[in-house]
Amino acid sequence: MSQRISCILTFGNILFEAIRHPESFLTSLAPLFILARLFLPENIREKIARRRAHITMNMETLLQDTAARHPENTALIFDDNQIRYRELDRFVEALAGHFQTLGVGKGDKIALLLANGPEFVIAYFAALRIGAVAVTLNIMSTAYELQHLMEDSEAKILIAGESQAKRFETVAATLPQCKTLIPAAGWKPGSPFYDITHAGAKTAALPAQGLDDPAVMIYTAGLTGKPLGAVLTYRNLATQAQLLRTICNGTSADRALAAIPFFHSFGASVNLLSPLAIGGSVVLMSRFTVEALLAAIQKERVTYITGVPRLFLAMLFSEKLKDYDLGSLRFGITGGSAMPPELFPEFEKHFGIPVLEGYGLTETSPCCIFTHPDRPQKPGSIGTVLPGVAAKVVDDEGREAAPGVTGELAVLGDVVMQGYYKNDAATAEVIRDGWLYTGDLAHADEEGYIFLDGVKKRMIITSGFNVYPREVEMILDMHPAVASSRVEGQKDLMRGEIVKAVIVRKPGRPVDDKEILQHCRQYLSAYKVPREVVFEA
Repeated sequence: MSQRISCILTFGNILFEAIRHPESFLTSLAPLFILARLFLPENIREKIARRRAHITMNMETLLQDTAARHPENTALIFDDNQIRYRELDRFVEALAGHFQTLGVGKGDKIALLLANGPEFVIAYFAALRIGAVAVTLNIMSTAYELQHLMEDSEAKILIAGESQAKRFETVAATLPQCKTLIPAAGWKPGSPFYDITHAGAKTAALPAQGLDDPAVMIYTAGLTGKPLGAVLTYRNLATQAQLLRTICNGTSADRALAAIPFFHSFGASVNLLSPLAIGGSVVLMSRFTVEALLAAIQKERVTYITGVPRLFLAMLFSEKLKDYDLGSLRFGITGGSAMPPELFPEFEKHFGIPVLEGYGLTETSPCCIFTHPDRPQKPGSIGTVLPGVAAKVVDDEGREAAPGVTGELAVLGDVVMQGYYKNDAATAEVIRDGWLYTGDLAHADEEGYIFLDGVKKRMIITSGFNVYPREVEMILDMHPAVASSRVEGQKDLMRGEIVKAVIVRKPGRPVDDKEILQHCRQYLSAYKVPREVVFEA
């Protein structure tokens, strides 16, 4: 009975928020989904998750719509600079027009090899505005990795920071389809990117976009060793753009600190799409240290921070913590890897704010499960499904497991990606009858709370990044002194896991760990490089 009363109160609170924000139709549906999770049988919940929303955010004009409502609000804060929404929209318009003069339009790929800065935000929304697909690449990618990513994505334009552009130039000759490189050499006159966005070009007539058209492509580690491009649609992005308002009661007064890279799906969701959809501000950091983070929170009056568990641990144990006023914070959001359950109450005790946990994969846009602030948190649980999402735990035969029984977690709803780019076989392995099989082991309790129990697939999660051992093993085996290799994850307090390599040398071919690591750094992003190397006879 008490749970039903709590549900009715929740219904009333969310309905009140729907009245306050009538422009978001899906917000008004949130109470129905919450009631459904508590009272409706599984087959009905599945039907709700399969039903497509008739009205949703117009993602290609999201920034234009926000600029019209909040033209003078500060959109971006960085290096003592501020960009207002009307200015940001003008810069996006100019870059989108420039893309069109280069012959790029609907469905074409534009690759972004950029750190968190105004350049990323402008390029991302400019691509969406003309119906192109933004391919967001990890700035740590080596030239070896870039060659595959650019060739596989068929990107026609690359926008890259200075050091990343130099890396690309070493393999550019092998990538004839990429005809244009736009260097982003700082937000200042003389930088090609800056000059284009300030040229005042206008976008020509825009093509009509469907909710199921591709919008963004993010590469994720593949089981076979080569990254796969997860294609996210406008519908997928819309599910993420509503998170801050519908789950956290966000308003245009909120200020997000972007501590997670925008090229990571989680960073784009909670630190880019969500705050810009409601007219909030995003604080960008050019230099990341714990002290710089604490200083930014105090100076810019940040209201929420999102990070991997390592970030919250570093904040909690910082000797400088007492020197800063963090009273502006309303809540924190963690994701990327599981946070130790005992850390949540510790953080709340020291900071006076709740830490919410989000779960998802690149393939689920990413957020699909969340610890809702208006519902009790259960130690060890990643929360319950978001509105419009269904989840189930299945056994090896595909049958739904009973509460408390561990199996593979599967997710259904508007968050599920369109598929892997040009790889129907890999798509069919993970999406079956609309359900995305996550590869994570979990169990659910009687109230729908989900608890992670491990991973079904061979994968290491280090500082929020996924590493598939096979990819690292392929690089290790390329070394002339390596007879065989095995890569595994090793538990680590700060990073969750670290990459550990176990190597068997070829007879008469001496090699030490320094040489192995140097070899790996030539081909692998820094987070994939083993932090421990062990040799076996």
